[in-house]
Amino acid sequence: MCYRAVLFDIGGAIDLEFAWEMAVDGAIAAACGMEGVRVDQAMVEAASEQAVAAFAVDTYGHMIETLCGGEPITMARVRQRVDAMTGNLDAFQLRPGIDGLLKRLQGQGLLLGAIGTSWERLERAGIAPFFTRAREVPADACIFVGDRLDKDIAPAKARGMATIQFRSGRYRRQQPRAAAETPDMVVTDVLELEAALRVLT
Repeated sequence: MCYRAVLFDIGGAIDLEFAWEMAVDGAIAAACGMEGVRVDQAMVEAASEQAVAAFAVDTYGHMIETLCGGEPITMARVRQRVDAMTGNLDAFQLRPGIDGLLKRLQGQGLLLGAIGTSWERLERAGIAPFFTRAREVPADACIFVGDRLDKDIAPAKARGMATIQFRSGRYRRQQPRAAAETPDMVVTDVLELEAALRVLT
């Protein structure tokens, strides 16, 4: 197969998301405390692991439910507080070395697409020029790079794309439950990603 495009789920592959995850975890802990639910870092981390293992569609909602013991009014109030604390948060962290890889991929004539963030964030990070907008490429001519098996890899595979899981951050321990969620390749850093793309292209 001749692949013509590489699509990136920005969160987790290009954006490290470490600062974002730390900020949200901190907001959840603080919001729980404001509602009289005492939690510590270990409890928040355990709730995160449970949400990931459960393939929760709404990871943060699942974490809040776990920490609040499923009490609906407290859960709703905690969620409101978390949304208020993180609603305008801009914690974009460019993954080291990814800008160089994007430049090399573009130089090879591959089209690059971005999913899951605002164009303004890509511009501020200095990588917007690498990405194309409104280009029609057949799904089976695309490689998709993402960190979540349920929201990234499975939908991309269902459309006929080749898939690479970037195992990083909160979802690094997520394991496929079926062939539909099993990526073609798994990487943990930019060097491995470049090698995987070289193999596929």
